[in-house]
Amino acid sequence: MTLKTKKLIVFLKKNNGIATFADIINAGFHKDTLSLLLKSDQIEKISRGLYRLKEGINLSNPDLITASIKIPKGVVCLISALSFHNITNEIPRYIELAIPRGTHPNKIDYPPIKLYSISEKMWKSGIEEHNIEGYKIRVYSLAKTIVDCFKFRNKIGIDVARNALKEAILKRNISSNEIIYFAKICRVKNIIFPYLESMI
Repeated sequence: MTLKTKKLIVFLKKNNGIATFADIINAGFHKDTLSLLLKSDQIEKISRGLYRLKEGINLSNPDLITASIKIPKGVVCLISALSFHNITNEIPRYIELAIPRGTHPNKIDYPPIKLYSISEKMWKSGIEEHNIEGYKIRVYSLAKTIVDCFKFRNKIGIDVARNALKEAILKRNISSNEIIYFAKICRVKNIIFPYLESMI
C-alpha cells in the first residue's frame, strides 16, 4: 500500500467510510489513487460517483445515507419515513424521497429509490433534520408523513395511511391540529378529517 492510498483510507474513515468522487478529488487525491484502492478491493463503488470502505465501517442506515448524499434535495417520505419513525410494519422496498417539482436529480444505481415530485410548498413543509453518524438526513415529521400517506393513498394503500394515523394519535400523541395544518397544505383535509374525527 502506498502512502497516498493510506492517506485516502484515512480520509474515508474520517468521513465515516463514504465519500463522493468530487469530495475525494477536492481533498487533493488523484483518481489513480482511487483506482488502486478499487483494484485492491479495499473500497467499493456503491453508486455512480460514490465510494465506501469495505471493512471497518458499520453504518446503521447506509441506504438512507447514500440516498441523501446522492440526492441532496431529497426528503425521506411515505413508507420510508414511517419506517424511520418506527410507526409501521411495512418494509420499504426502496428509499422514497420527495423532491421539489422541476428538480433534476442525479441518477443513482443503488440503493433502489422512488422519487415523488411535488410542489415547492408541499416539499418544504414539515422537514426535520436528523444526524445519522455524522450525516445529515432530511425526513418529514411524523404528522407531515401521515398526511403525505393520505395524499398518495392510491400509491401506498389507504390501510397504511389509516393505521399510521391511528398509531400516531393514540400512541405518539400527535395532535389533530398538527395533522390538520399539514392536511390543508397538501389539500387533503376533507379526505383525512373523517378518519381523524373517528379517533378523537
